[in-house]
Amino acid sequence: MAESGRLHDGFVPGRHPIDSYGNGGFRFADMSHRGSILALPSGIRAWDVTGPAGITAASLAPVLAEGGEVGLLLIGTGAEIAFLPEALRRHLKAAGIGLDVMQTGAAAKTYNILAGENRKVAAALIAVP
Repeated sequence: MAESGRLHDGFVPGRHPIDSYGNGGFRFADMSHRGSILALPSGIRAWDVTGPAGITAASLAPVLAEGGEVGLLLIGTGAEIAFLPEALRRHLKAAGIGLDVMQTGAAAKTYNILAGENRKVAAALIAVP
């Protein structure tokens, strides 16, 4: 399914653990992907965000499109924790989605644990070098 280290058509269906991260990408579902990803209940998709400034309501629209399947969104902001604008936090809260922001590595590990428990979790993970 991987083509040149990218997701085929930008999406792989199903819930998959994140096997590893770093070197500008992620490994999951027996493939590798260079760049950031959204890990959603419906599957993992490429995410064109390269830094915390790109985390917006528009870039998180696929999370909101999952409806009630997401109760908690983990955001991995890269190698450092970055704070998100209060307006974005309110937007997610109004949609019934809790938010936890942390470094990408911690977010990937936490996602794996919560997804393994079949929790209503999604992750927006910015790739780290």
